[in-house]
Amino acid sequence: MSVLDVGKLVLIVATPTLVGAAIVYAPRCWEAAAGYWETRRPKPPQPYGPPIEQLAADLRRLLLLHGSLTASAAVAMRAHRLWAVEAAIAVRATEAARALGVPHREPEKPGALRRDELVSLLRALSAAGLVLPTKVGPFTSDGRLG
Repeated sequence: MSVLDVGKLVLIVATPTLVGAAIVYAPRCWEAAAGYWETRRPKPPQPYGPPIEQLAADLRRLLLLHGSLTASAAVAMRAHRLWAVEAAIAVRATEAARALGVPHREPEKPGALRRDELVSLLRALSAAGLVLPTKVGPFTSDGRLG
């Protein structure tokens, strides 16, 4: 038996094992290679928060709700709702200011802006191009939810 015959015999015996191993391990190797290339690809920038259109729509809706609550007659029933709506307005106004790059104070708690800060922030947002209602009801003094 020559070396060539031994080589043919080894090739005949080893081929089914090598083909089976390739079928079993190829998906894992492919997945590992794809994962490696995926981590090397630069990721596009992700938005920080909701889209500015949604922030503007929410802020307009909340300001109109605030106006209707201010005009309602039941003073005792509306106080808690009014403070909650004002806190929501402050949260959305802060998010919109962050998205537009308007300078503002970051409150310790979400929505904990004083009346004068909230009014000046809404004016700054309007000056930055955010379309808000022209008439906004008077905000409460510092009696926010704590």
